[in-house]
Amino acid sequence: MTDQSPFVDELGPVDYVVVEFPPDGQAFVDEMVAELTRLHDVGLIRVLDLLVLVKDEDGGVEGHEAGDVITTAQMRRLQDRSSEIFSTADVDLLAASMRPGSVAGVIVWENAWVLPLLTAARRAGGQMVASGNIPLSALLASIEAELTAVLSPRET
Repeated sequence: MTDQSPFVDELGPVDYVVVEFPPDGQAFVDEMVAELTRLHDVGLIRVLDLLVLVKDEDGGVEGHEAGDVITTAQMRRLQDRSSEIFSTADVDLLAASMRPGSVAGVIVWENAWVLPLLTAARRAGGQMVASGNIPLSALLASIEAELTAVLSPRET
């Protein structure tokens, strides 16, 4: 077994998502913040970072901590528990998927729901060795291929 920080024993898989809005859209407002807060409060996730990215028509990008832009009580509560994870280079990479003239919210979260399972695995001598994300497009393509195979007449 390798030496590792005790912090690793208390950390679950970490994911992120970038949600793009048109320039006049209301990123992270009302319903999204309420749902993010609910997921956090019931213990499914632990918010690690929240960013708002603004991409101008020329492709220039500005990154802001969400709590600096959105001043609701729920956002302040979430932002108080988060840290600044991304570097300037990370912000540029995240913004590469955005359309010019758009605004995006970036959410980084720990999958807290899996911690009891991982703790039980560690007590049994196991360890998490991989975690991943299956893109929705790949999942839909797999389902479509399966349905096509089931529904198409078979040649004998």
